[in-house]
Parts: sequence; structure tokens; C-alpha cells
Amino acid sequence: MVRNAMNEWGWPARLFHWLGAAAILVLLAHGWWMTHVTARPDRIANYAWHAALGYDLVVVTVLRLLWRWFGGVPALPADAKPWERIAAGVGHVLLYLLTFATTLAGWAMAGTMRTPLTHDLLGVSFPLIYVSQDRVAHEFLEDGHKLLAYVLAAIVVIHIAGALRHHLIKRNDVLRRMVWPASRPA
Repeated sequence: MVRNAMNEWGWPARLFHWLGAAAILVLLAHGWWMTHVTARPDRIANYAWHAALGYDLVVVTVLRLLWRWFGGVPALPADAKPWERIAAGVGHVLLYLLTFATTLAGWAMAGTMRTPLTHDLLGVSFPLIYVSQDRVAHEFLEDGHKLLAYVLAAIVVIHIAGALRHHLIKRNDVLRRMVWPASRPA
């Protein structure tokens, strides 16, 4: 199924979700690794790859939001309590806001590097949104990017816990419909 339905996500929505989820998890792990483990001389190559994946995450997130806005959103289970509906809405808004805020801070920081980082994984050039060789500006953006990434990581953990709660405890189809399509009767 291509289009979203009242009880199921279409395959483009699932694809954008899982591409974005994979990119976020890789970026979080790689960001920590490259700043805490990688030897200093090897960091620029890691920063370049990290920025490239971050640019691609922006594109996937924009496509996902467009698909969501124009394709609709499947309904929550009928037995969802008001607090669960509010938590789901707030959680999704926070995921999108933090994804954009984190990537925008990283994008701005890319213009403060000695060698500006401007290409995504496919070699597409992205314009810099901020350019400065001021170390104070770089450190401010780096600290902001790191803080936002940690908050995003916490929201991702809560999101995963909520999805598992729906699947394992409530035993509804909230997780299933984002993982695989509903089986069709013969």
C-alpha cells in the first residue's frame, strides 16, 4: 500500500521512518565515538562523513513530514487514553523539532570548520547557512549541537519504549503498522 490509511502507514511513510531512524541512531553513536574515541588527526574525515549523513537526514525528514502532512496519519487505537494521545503528539513533535534543531546546529557548525563541510553522502553540495572562523562561535555551536543530540537521544529512547509498550503490554498494532504491512485476505 502506497498511501497512508486510517489503520496503516503506506510503504513510503515506513521507508522514511526507518531511513530517518537509522540515520539518527548512526549519527548519535558516531557523534559520540568521533568526539570521544577517534584520534585527533582522524577527526576531520569523521566530521565530514558525519555532516554528510546529517545533510541526508534533513532531506529524509523533510520528505517524511511532507508525506505525513499530505498523506494523513493512521488513527491511534480507539482505547487510547487522553494522556496517551497527548504523549504521542508531544513525542512526535519533539522528535521532529529536535531532529531539525540538532541538524541545523550541526549544519551551522559545518561552516565554522577550517575546511567547511558542504557535501552529503551522494556528493550533493549543500550551501552553508553560517560561515565564521570565530572559535567562540564554533564552540557555542558545537556545545549546542551536542546538548540537542543528547536530548534527542533521550526522546528516541522514550519513543522506542512507547512503541514496545504498545506492542508487548497493550498488544495493539501501533508498532506493527510501522514495521510491516497488514496481511491481506486471500
